[in-house]
Amino acid sequence: MSENDIDKIDPVDFEHNEEITLSNQTAEIKPDKPSLWAWVAVGGLFVVALLVIFVLPSIVSEYELPLERRVDVADLQTREAISAVPAISPFEESQRALQRKEAQDVLAVLLENQEQLNALDVTQWGQEPYAAALEQASLGDEYYRTQEFVSARDSYATSRDELFALIQTVPTVLTRTLIEAQQALDLADSATASDKFSLALLFEPENTIAQIGRRRAESLDEVGVLLREADDLLEDGELERARTIYQRVLALDSRNDSARQKMQETVDLIGENEFSAIMSSGYALLEEGKPERAIDAFLRASALGINQEQAFAAIAQTENQIVNAEINDLKQLIEVAENDEEWQLAVGDYDKVLTTDPNLLFAIEGRDYAEKRARLDVLLINAIDNPGRFLEAAIFEQTLDIYYTGRAIENPGSRLSSQLDQLQVLLDSSQVPVDVQLISDDLTDVTLLRVGNLGTFEQTAVSLKPGRYVAVGKRAGYREVREEFTVGFGLTPEAVIVRCDESILPTQRRR
Repeated sequence: MSENDIDKIDPVDFEHNEEITLSNQTAEIKPDKPSLWAWVAVGGLFVVALLVIFVLPSIVSEYELPLERRVDVADLQTREAISAVPAISPFEESQRALQRKEAQDVLAVLLENQEQLNALDVTQWGQEPYAAALEQASLGDEYYRTQEFVSARDSYATSRDELFALIQTVPTVLTRTLIEAQQALDLADSATASDKFSLALLFEPENTIAQIGRRRAESLDEVGVLLREADDLLEDGELERARTIYQRVLALDSRNDSARQKMQETVDLIGENEFSAIMSSGYALLEEGKPERAIDAFLRASALGINQEQAFAAIAQTENQIVNAEINDLKQLIEVAENDEEWQLAVGDYDKVLTTDPNLLFAIEGRDYAEKRARLDVLLINAIDNPGRFLEAAIFEQTLDIYYTGRAIENPGSRLSSQLDQLQVLLDSSQVPVDVQLISDDLTDVTLLRVGNLGTFEQTAVSLKPGRYVAVGKRAGYREVREEFTVGFGLTPEAVIVRCDESILPTQRRR
């Protein structure tokens, strides 16, 4: 190029020309096809996009945020001090690390509460408040991702407190769950009852009510089948078979009130039937005239423990019949004895009646009369058998009173009339003197007691009233003699001999 040509180049804006130049250069070096590295870059971006779309959501759902480890403040400060160009000041970074740690600490307690509630199957009884608490925790996660750690901590704290409050309701939920379980059990809903009792055991594994309830729920369906079978048998009157099945039900579920009630009803019916059968046999024995065996039957019925008043009434009735029968038998014996004027036998029979019932008026009055007649009978017998005593004035007067007492009795009977007639003869004859011959040896001094001394004589006659007499003979050197005799009543002797002829002196020896 010549100098004239150089002088003709206008001044150039370097910045503009540089852009143009770079542009031109770029245009010049731009190849017609993409380079290999361009395709590699595009492929890498495609793979990253696929990972973001398909893999990242599963990782996020499997792990709760934040996913990174807790940050130790000292370690963070050391690493950031080493950093060549810190994004923020060390103080601000330290504060942020503290806030992050606080958020993580609250989150740790939140997760413990969540784990405890999950173990208690919270979704069965606290799904709504539990879900709301987790929603609050998710909000804390969002704050954490954007490094708003204070807001994250507050959201986590709210979620933590809500979960803790839910834990605090467990005792109340336990009580409600047990009530609902029992209601399901009463409605024969075995599945619901079993689930509810199982849930209660999650709350309190040693809860006795829940343990028993779950066992009852497990056997509820079988118990229901057996109860229906037993009820049908009970309605058909198959009491023994019904009782056996009710016993099986109670063996499966000892707390089943319905089975226990029906069991008792069945037992009562069996007992009543047995009671009625025994009572019927007792009345049959009574009609057959076997009251003692009837009483034994009634006693067996009373031992069953049901309708005892009825059994005792039957026993009392039977005993009264026995007593009345005995009294009637004794009445007949008394009547025979009185007709035969066997008054002492009548007294004995009256005593037997009064032993059975001491308040019977006929026995009280009848015994008094029979006893008086028996005493009169004895007096009359003694008087008739011993007329010789009439010689004594007192005895005579007493016997006379007895005689008039007997005559005053209405309807005296043949025995008494005969006795009185005999006594009358004896009394009359006792006042008529009888001549009695006395013989002696003219050596014996004779005294007639109650009459006087008769002296010595060989033979004499004495006029005496009927009665018993004693003649006493005395003689010196001889043994005294006594002669008893009866005058009158057909007993007068032909003669009374009174002689002392037995010597009491010693016999002299002969030389």
